[in-house]
Amino acid sequence: MSETNRRNFLKVSGLAAGAVAMGGLSVSRSAHANGDEKIKAVLIGCGGRGRGAANDFLQNENTVVVAVADAFEGNAKGAADALKVPQEACFWGFDAYRKALAVDCDYVILATPPGFRPIHFKAAIEAGKHVFMEKPCCVDAPGFNMLIEAAKLADEKGLKVGVGLQRHHQESYINGTRDIVDGKYGDVLYTRVYWNGGGVWVRGRQPEWSEMEYQMRNWYYFNWLCGDNICEQHVHNLDIGNWVMTVTDPNANMFEKYAHPVEVNAMGGREVRKGSPNYGEIYDHHFCEFTYADGRKMFSQCRHQPNTWNQVSEAAHGSKGWGSVSGRGGGRGPYQQEHTDLIAAIKTGERFNEAYLGAYSSMTAVVGRMASYSGQVVRWDDAVKNGPALMIYENHDQLTMASEAPVKPLENGEYAIAVPGQWKPW
Repeated sequence: MSETNRRNFLKVSGLAAGAVAMGGLSVSRSAHANGDEKIKAVLIGCGGRGRGAANDFLQNENTVVVAVADAFEGNAKGAADALKVPQEACFWGFDAYRKALAVDCDYVILATPPGFRPIHFKAAIEAGKHVFMEKPCCVDAPGFNMLIEAAKLADEKGLKVGVGLQRHHQESYINGTRDIVDGKYGDVLYTRVYWNGGGVWVRGRQPEWSEMEYQMRNWYYFNWLCGDNICEQHVHNLDIGNWVMTVTDPNANMFEKYAHPVEVNAMGGREVRKGSPNYGEIYDHHFCEFTYADGRKMFSQCRHQPNTWNQVSEAAHGSKGWGSVSGRGGGRGPYQQEHTDLIAAIKTGERFNEAYLGAYSSMTAVVGRMASYSGQVVRWDDAVKNGPALMIYENHDQLTMASEAPVKPLENGEYAIAVPGQWKPW
């Protein structure tokens, strides 16, 4: 790689995690360089990942969770008990996030189903809070555009943003990308990325649930909430592909110019998820060929099919060979490290805004889904400009569990499935 690319790697990996891996800034020291005042967080989204993220945050000194919010009363109260949050700071309902943001706090953890992420992120930044948000960060084009505008506002306000694409804070991946920039495989030509597994949980419908509540409790299976498994899980691997392209492009950076494909050709469908309303509207497999502006490629697979080849990995292929992007291991667990790095940036004031990489990698998954569903080549610019809204953005705070769900079941109780060649991306 050229010296320009080496400098670019240092630039784009200049977030705290990259500096630590390269022997620079000591996060554990810098996190408290400006005093020992507590960092007060609110948790918005109290499911398993939300509570996990809150506990990861609390692994850092002088941290406390002061409020919780969730669409469901039981989730909010359970998290309040577990995190020792007083009941007067426990909120539930679709508007609960605004009540939590009104509490005296510095730091917001966003871990609701992904469709809500752009709405909650925008509100948190407007409220002047530092944000940690789980991935993916959007499920549609309007959400992506909302994220980018809020990311710019965060920079204007000097706010710090972390995203739960934790591989950026994992020493093995930092070392692996550094090896790539140092020319271990020559000039990078393409990447291969995978998330192939057996599938995830299903929550059977209960007679007392409304359609809205059923979809909320089974959010993984509805695109307005989840974006399909290509978004919810595979975004991790797609992000690594984008990261490799970013650090090997002298014109790219981790902020406004995070590398992303310009078009995608894909195929997918449902071979296992048949004959049951429990699987909503999402596919069980996708294969995508992403093309970047310079002609380089990322080939991706994601699958939810039991008893098939399981694989979660990323590989880079270059002019001198190929290898895993995950290089030499070691270091602290990335789920804790990502909070430590964000807190360090808050304390030191350095620029730290992962909202851009979260937005671009999430939109990469969205464009992949659109191409897979349609069977057409989908261009990035067209998707960003014309992609339809799946999430309910208007009058969002007025929603209740009695509100009409945006996806309607068919007469047999199942849901319409996108058919390639018939489904239109916009």
